[in-house]
Amino acid sequence: MSDRPLSLGGHRLLDRRRFLARLSSGMGGIALGALLAEQNLLAGEPTSAVGLPHHPAKAKRVVHLFCTGAVSHLDTWDYKPELLKRHGEPLPGGEKLRTFQGENGNLARSPWAFQPRGESGKMTSDLLPRLGQLADEICFVHSMTSKTNTHGPGEIFLSTGFTSEGYPSLGSWVSYALGTENHDLPAYVAIPDPRGVPQQGPANWAAGFLPAMHQGTAFNADKPIPHLNRPGSLSEADDRASRDFLKKLNDDHLQRHPGDAELAARIASYELAARMQLGAPEVSDLSGESPATRKLYGLDDSNATLAGFGRNCLLARRLLERGVRFITLFNGAFAMGEGNLNWDGHRQIASDYNRHGPILDQPAAALLSDLKARGLLDDTLFVWTTEFGRMPTFQKGTNGRDHNPSGFTAWLAGAGVKKAFSFGSTDEFGHKAVDRVVDVHDFHATILHLLGIDHERLTYYHNGAHRRLTDVHGKVIRDLLT
Repeated sequence: MSDRPLSLGGHRLLDRRRFLARLSSGMGGIALGALLAEQNLLAGEPTSAVGLPHHPAKAKRVVHLFCTGAVSHLDTWDYKPELLKRHGEPLPGGEKLRTFQGENGNLARSPWAFQPRGESGKMTSDLLPRLGQLADEICFVHSMTSKTNTHGPGEIFLSTGFTSEGYPSLGSWVSYALGTENHDLPAYVAIPDPRGVPQQGPANWAAGFLPAMHQGTAFNADKPIPHLNRPGSLSEADDRASRDFLKKLNDDHLQRHPGDAELAARIASYELAARMQLGAPEVSDLSGESPATRKLYGLDDSNATLAGFGRNCLLARRLLERGVRFITLFNGAFAMGEGNLNWDGHRQIASDYNRHGPILDQPAAALLSDLKARGLLDDTLFVWTTEFGRMPTFQKGTNGRDHNPSGFTAWLAGAGVKKAFSFGSTDEFGHKAVDRVVDVHDFHATILHLLGIDHERLTYYHNGAHRRLTDVHGKVIRDLLT
């Protein structure tokens, strides 16, 4: 051992803090960074995600069932006896009212009867009888509002808290804050409807300005994650050698450009893809489910779309079981032509909804009841939303309802929320929210709170501002909480 005194650089290496700082910029820093990020301990990022959860969480995971096309609250969840009494009369004060597609006709009762459900006697529509039977599990919010009456911005507002694209989705914020409990699967999965994607497509599950690794991974039961399996002409050993060589090239490049966040995210994505080669095919394989489960979800139903949505709901349950943190499950898809593939019932709401109702009802009710039966609902939050509601009138010259952002219904079930509970209300016709009015920021703040996250403290520094999901708005709806 040399008797020469240590250089200044040598002394710095003996300093634990400086050693770690230097290590983080070298080859081993990639692995170190991954370990720290998994535990929300990675410093030096423009984030306040360190130290999460902010308070004890009631929910570990979320499944968000998003019905696109704007489901009519007046034909599903929001019972209005006054519509029965005043059917065919003008909406009071609505003489000059113009909505999304123009002039409105008279008040119109629902084509479906409402029945009292469960021990609570909650009135819900015969359009969705199976979900109605689960009313004793559900916490209804009847005073939701939106700031737009257009489908695309309405979708984005529910998904991201903003009406324009470019912002992180709710699921991406949750992935960023909490990560995943299964490192062989993504933290955030988006499951498009069997009929296609929603109007704004991937913008609904985008990471926005958050690191790209937090965007939703989109696949469903009929279209698994592409390109996971290696070609038959490539041996496992050659595949592994190629991945190792690619990793070395990426690591060398990242060492020369340590601030390249996009490259780091891409490397993390490739490494996750490699792990998913084992995990994803297993979770997507529904063949081992029992005949009783297949029947519960409607997997063998003669309605191919119902069966396809049933497979998606069953896939969601299997992902939740395996530790996926956030799932957005879409019902309905974008189509030119109102009401064809989603809930946009402008012209003939009865025939459109009679087509869409069964597709949603059995599989969604199966998912909620199956989660409860397996004990997963104790720490899973089940969320149901649509982008806005519909008018209590029929559009002039039609048998359908126009867009209505002034009052509609969303609901939650499971971890941390009251059962058989209704919060807020619209007016006697269901036109406007009038009691304990809720906006999307309040709704998002409440979901984050149930996950142990303070929505005002979860921020990301971007373009000179500390951004958050709820912007500068939002309050937790504490009356919903157990």
